[in-house]
Amino acid sequence: MKGKRNVNTQGTIKKQLWLYMQWPLFLSVLVILMNVIVCLMDIGAGFAMCGFSALYLIVSVFLFVFARGRLMAGIVEFSADYAWIQKKLLADLDVPYVVTDQTGRFLWTNDRFTALEKEARVKGGTLMAMFPEVTKEVLADLEEKVSIHTSLGGRHYRMDFKPVPTEGVDPEQIPEEAEETSDLIAVYLFDETDLLEYEKQIGDQKMVAGLIYLDNYDEALESIEEVRRSLLMALIERRINKYISTMNGVVKKLEKDKYFFIIENRYVEELRQQRFSILEDIKAVNIGNEMAVTLSIGLGLGGDTYGQNYEYARMAIDMALARGGDQAVIKSPGKDEYFGGKALQPEKSTRVKARVKAHALRELIGAKDRLMIMGHRLGDVDSFGASVGVFRIAAALNKKAHIVISDITSSVRPLYERFSVSAGYPEDMFLTREQAEEMIDDNTLLVVVDVSRPSITEAPELLKRAKTTVVLDHHRQSSEKIGGAVLSYVEPYASSACEMVAEILQYTADHIKMRAQEADAMYAGILIDTNYFRNQTGVRTFEAAAYLRRCGADVTRVRKMFRDDMINYKAKAQAVSQAEVFEGNFAISECPSEGIENPTIVAAQAANELLEIKGIKASVVLCQYNGVIYLSARSIDEVNVQTLMEKLGGGGHGAVAGAQMHVTMEEAKERLKAAIREELESDNAGNNVNDNAGNNAN
Repeated sequence: MKGKRNVNTQGTIKKQLWLYMQWPLFLSVLVILMNVIVCLMDIGAGFAMCGFSALYLIVSVFLFVFARGRLMAGIVEFSADYAWIQKKLLADLDVPYVVTDQTGRFLWTNDRFTALEKEARVKGGTLMAMFPEVTKEVLADLEEKVSIHTSLGGRHYRMDFKPVPTEGVDPEQIPEEAEETSDLIAVYLFDETDLLEYEKQIGDQKMVAGLIYLDNYDEALESIEEVRRSLLMALIERRINKYISTMNGVVKKLEKDKYFFIIENRYVEELRQQRFSILEDIKAVNIGNEMAVTLSIGLGLGGDTYGQNYEYARMAIDMALARGGDQAVIKSPGKDEYFGGKALQPEKSTRVKARVKAHALRELIGAKDRLMIMGHRLGDVDSFGASVGVFRIAAALNKKAHIVISDITSSVRPLYERFSVSAGYPEDMFLTREQAEEMIDDNTLLVVVDVSRPSITEAPELLKRAKTTVVLDHHRQSSEKIGGAVLSYVEPYASSACEMVAEILQYTADHIKMRAQEADAMYAGILIDTNYFRNQTGVRTFEAAAYLRRCGADVTRVRKMFRDDMINYKAKAQAVSQAEVFEGNFAISECPSEGIENPTIVAAQAANELLEIKGIKASVVLCQYNGVIYLSARSIDEVNVQTLMEKLGGGGHGAVAGAQMHVTMEEAKERLKAAIREELESDNAGNNVNDNAGNNAN
């Protein structure tokens, strides 16, 4: 294609050339004038000069008339040769180049682009036919240079689009095909296949830091004969070393139950596909131990430095432990991935952690003037009872405290009504979220109970305004968590938040005297969250219940407070009777909400009832409340409903979990069934991988 030049530029050059050719004529006038002056001075000299002047004039006219054509022909010939060289260089350019109109039609292509077009075997002569990523909208709205990435014939390219306005260009230099369009588009293709391959190789060779912790080291050793303990640990350590060595990694034992390892980034995808088969492989080690050993793995990648990857690994292992262990967490900038976590972990027998946290909480309370305590939105009995327990701790330490609760649900109301002014409690014991936001200041300690996700707390705005925050929760942590807490006590082994607060009560201050209504509230929280001591109960659960009984909790009184009325009982019975058995072991049902004050509680009770049916491993009951679909999921021990609800944006415990969805009931059921299928497929894939790993080991 010929080079294009602006018309104004061409006119200037022609004018300069024309003036250059006329200079001899202008000088002829000057010579004649000089000849006249000489004649006036000396007539003889003037006549002599006339001959030279006539000769100069004849030569000037000859050059202007006859030599001008030859000069212009030479310039034109040079321009033609120069344009041909430009076209030849562009045609032979190793970079594929094409000129199109705004519809993507090819107007001119160089040899390299023509070869690509032949290799691709596309028809149509347009960019859209050759590259699906290019659309007419992209070409029509093109105002400046734009780049997109595409692929063709197994190669990857960067396409640069540059608009070329045709306004002011010599029409003869524009291709005939483009005469009807106002603009042209120059497209360059730069092959970046090798560059991407080199980047991938560099990325694959980056080192990834990881940590492996044995979750129940002490408990597992106690469950086996002393002479076999060293053999058990040797087998576990051998499997860990062998697992890391298959990825050309390095593993180093830090402590008796902690390992640090390094692998290359290219093996991370393999770990994802195998879903960290080492988790099940270690649990299969059995030489007579009654308790299976479980692992927690934290992997950090994507950091700018190796040190940052290690920090990510530390954060990942903390998240794995906070979620109950027996799982792997991959942490990278802006993304967390979870694997495993199927086993329901037994509680820890030691109370050392509870004592340490209690002393730390006491120090924080002593340094502040006021406490504000809040649970999650639509607070339940466990959230309310835990708040009351923290209120009693503050009162024992002579600190002013308030419980933030705006919506009193039907399940909480029988307990709430017992904390009145006539019963000896301050009028401002309970505050709405608006009142709390007005009162909070720098000398206020905010204690969050029974929740660690800021979005579902009673008053998320308080988290932003509080300078000091404490979190007490028994749910497994998710990616969303309360940041900046000076004290975070998240214990997934605990049955309820009330159990945790009951233990803290015994270590915070000496001889704290609880009132009967306070003990009832906390006892009720344990009772409801454990489904009357049938779910997630351990030795410490009964010890906490026994402590509350000694403080005045009355089992009969609590039971009477939580009896159902007839409409709630009928709704629960309807949900149970209409349940659908999905995939053979999952009970799914819908709880009616019309005429029920708090259908979410009835749905949770119905989910518990469905577990009493033989063959049901997990139950999920859905209900609609205030335009939101609430899911209550329950299981006994074979299914981890927490991981199931996480797929739907929720969370909870391995046996008790829930989620909220802003969709229709039908859409919610379809998403739930899709999540169940995905969970079953991942379980089957994990079992196949573990079977293959076991066969290879054998």
